Formats: sequence, C-alpha cells, structure tokens
Amino acid sequence: MSERIAVVTGAGSGIGRAVAHAMLAAGFRVALAGRREEALRETAAGAPGAAGDGGVHPNALVVPTDVTVESEVDALFAAVVGAWGRVDVLFNNAGAFGPAVSAADIELADWERTLAVNVTGALLCARGAMRVMRDQDPQGGRIINNGSISAQVPRPQSVAYAVTKHAMTGLTRSIDLDGRPYRIACGQIDIGNTRTEIMDALGVGSGALQADLTRKVEPTFALADAARTVLLMAELPLEANIGALTIAASGMPFGGRG
Repeated sequence: MSERIAVVTGAGSGIGRAVAHAMLAAGFRVALAGRREEALRETAAGAPGAAGDGGVHPNALVVPTDVTVESEVDALFAAVVGAWGRVDVLFNNAGAFGPAVSAADIELADWERTLAVNVTGALLCARGAMRVMRDQDPQGGRIINNGSISAQVPRPQSVAYAVTKHAMTGLTRSIDLDGRPYRIACGQIDIGNTRTEIMDALGVGSGALQADLTRKVEPTFALADAARTVLLMAELPLEANIGALTIAASGMPFGGRG
C-alpha cells in the first residue's frame, strides 16, 4: 500500500482534509491540492505520523492549485508524476456551495462561478488523472468523485449547487465508461450532513431551510466516518468498483425532501 499514489483536491479543510489524513494513515502517498497553501500545510502537519513543530507528513506533497485554471491542474499532475511517478487514485473533492437563492434570483456571475469550480474544475482534474492513468505502467487507476445527496434531491434555494452535483453524476458515468479500455474505474460518493463548515453555513445545527420553508435542526455525522468510506472505495482492487454510494446522517430529512 505504500506504493499507492493519491491526489486529493480541496484538501485544505473538511472532507478533503479528513480523507487525506485517512489515506496517509493507510499508507498512501498523498498529493494535497487546493487554493490555500497555508491550509494545505496545516493538513499535512496535522496528519498522523507527521513530524512535530509543523513539519509535513513524509508521504504528503503540498501542491497549491486552483482547479478552475487549466494550467494549474496540468501542473498539479506533472508535479505528482515528477515526485512519485504515477497516480493511482484521484479523490475529486474540491467544490463550492454557491449562492443560497432561488432560481428566479440567481446572478449569472454566481452561477458561472459555481459551475467553474464544481463542474469545470472536476472535469479538468479528472482529465489530468485519466491522462496519467492511461499512459502509466501498469496502466489504470481509480477516480472517486464527491457528489452530494444534492445530486439526488436538492435543498431549496441551492439551484447552482444542485445542478452542478447532478452534473457530477453524468461526469462520473462518462469517466467510468471512457476509462474502461485503460482500467480506469470511476465512482461517486454522495455525502449528506457530515460535520463540516458548510453545515454551519446552511444552519443545519440551528435550523436549515426545508422544502416547506420552515427551518429544522438536522442531525450530522462525523467526518472520520465519511473519510473511511472514501478510503473503502479507494482501496478496492481495480477488478471491483463502487459506482455509486450514499452515506448520510441517520434521521436527516433526505428521503422526504420535497
């Protein structure tokens, strides 16, 4: 397992940080990608097995990357190949929630900004990983896209986020199909109400907006449990693939949305 090479985008906080820590603990070498270098270094320094006094984990590679910029994504994968020679797993996680407004009121700039991160950025990262996985020896690898339960049922006033996460499902299925000749597997994890900063922004702990426009305190679950579920997907042999997996807080208003 020490030879497995992973790239985690959005690794500076939340689910990305938790997954990076889980992968490092499992023996992966992990490239940490995200816009904020300081946050990435905090992830690397906080991982189990990291050197003391702010030193980064010996199997972590910090690569500041804006996933919406093609040249930076290309440079990310070039850096990983230059350091470690290959890419075995991409956790395609970087994303933005976008504006909390009705479809009737969304500004075009906000819409385009959300699509740039959640759709174009995800495609650029998947493309970069696929090109490496296709050409390396031995050939193949795995891409895990972070969808959301909003890829299945949206929250009210989340049109940009919901549309991008529905698009992620199409991206996942297309990658899995196009990757078959090269032993590239792709799956999607849809996570609902794990304890991250975005849950605070949505008011999940104090009262999140519901379909009937009332507010309800919703249950959450631990980041570590989401991370070990991603790790389960990552550690499968390429002969098996979890195409779609949903993990959500027990009792959250998911099945009854709308």
